[in-house]
Amino acid sequence: MAPDNIARWLTEHARPLGTLTPGGPHEDLEPLGDALRDARIVGLGESTHGTREFFRLKHRIMEFLVREAGFTTFAMEASESAARALDAYVRHGTGDPARLITRLGFWTWRTEEMLDLIEWLRAHNRTLPEDRRVRFVGMDPQRCADSFEAVAAFLRQVAPERAEDVRELAVLAQARPASHPDPEQALLRRAEALAGFLADHREKFARRTTADAADEVLEHARILLRAADLVTRPPGMRSGEDSVFAVRDRYMADAVARLVDDSPEARVIVWAHNGHLTKGTYGGGVPALGSRLRERYGDGYYALALLFGKGSFLARRGHDLQGPPLRNRIGTGLRPLEARLAGAVPGDFYADLRATGPSSEAAQWLRAPLMQRTFGAHVPRFVYRFHVAPLVPAEDYDGIAFVARSTCSRLLPPVAT
Repeated sequence: MAPDNIARWLTEHARPLGTLTPGGPHEDLEPLGDALRDARIVGLGESTHGTREFFRLKHRIMEFLVREAGFTTFAMEASESAARALDAYVRHGTGDPARLITRLGFWTWRTEEMLDLIEWLRAHNRTLPEDRRVRFVGMDPQRCADSFEAVAAFLRQVAPERAEDVRELAVLAQARPASHPDPEQALLRRAEALAGFLADHREKFARRTTADAADEVLEHARILLRAADLVTRPPGMRSGEDSVFAVRDRYMADAVARLVDDSPEARVIVWAHNGHLTKGTYGGGVPALGSRLRERYGDGYYALALLFGKGSFLARRGHDLQGPPLRNRIGTGLRPLEARLAGAVPGDFYADLRATGPSSEAAQWLRAPLMQRTFGAHVPRFVYRFHVAPLVPAEDYDGIAFVARSTCSRLLPPVAT
């Protein structure tokens, strides 16, 4: 489809974003609010994990969704285990937010922009009654040191004879998906047995401690179980329902579903990479988190992709999983969708891809195969500029927010965890 068709469609449907800075007026976000009127889940994506403008725009959108649209929960592509302590800060002011952000387990979230968002959530919640405070939830079962420590401490108190059972799971505290492949999944069997023991003896343990304590430790044990499944999956299987990537997205989708299904009033903001939020597949056929939410909730799930035209972003390079993130620069280019969006409309804007069907000639590009740029926490050392993935805009996303220029997110100083 010729680029002028994209330009004609965007001339009618693109809505300029007056600012990317949080804390300002929300009038320019009203079209987004109209599009999300019936949504219970909105996914806020990002084509890089290291773009300052994405973080700030999503912060701004979250302010709008919480204040004006009644969204109640912020669910993030971050440690399900460590997020429970950050939720205590967001709702009750407990702990040091910079330290708690670091414990989420990913350098991508240890930024000034994320700290600003967490501080805003705390300020928003401070004067509200408990039942109206926004929750913070992690969706990702990996990096579960907090769960390991919680279960170990509980067993030392109520069942010291079973303490060895949890020590066998110590590797799960920091292990990555597929880092301990095992066809027999022995760690998973141990985690299942431990969770079963805690479930079977819940009432007895509740009498010895409290019902809340028994429920809390059982949930931590179930996080360990999910982590054990991910850790022991084979790394070689990169697609299909049983691949480690698909299982991770399934667990993240299940975490969101529990939030929605447990409360008829819940409205959830999901923060993750565009690849996870797509309504289709990614990475050569992996069923995405967003595809599972769309299958379960239909149009109640709205996927908003964030794309950028040119600039810089942070990411680790090559195979270095521990080194510092580096500045990566990229121009607008010629081939990807981003180049055509940048050429069609100046500046930053939002477009609702549900706004029109494919009947008009100008809208046909929404159903045409295109390419989008995509960068994770790591990028190839030299060829990252050519890293693209296929998409069909209206099939993969419900809306696009486009940022003309990207700059690097700003890392917080290291803190002890």
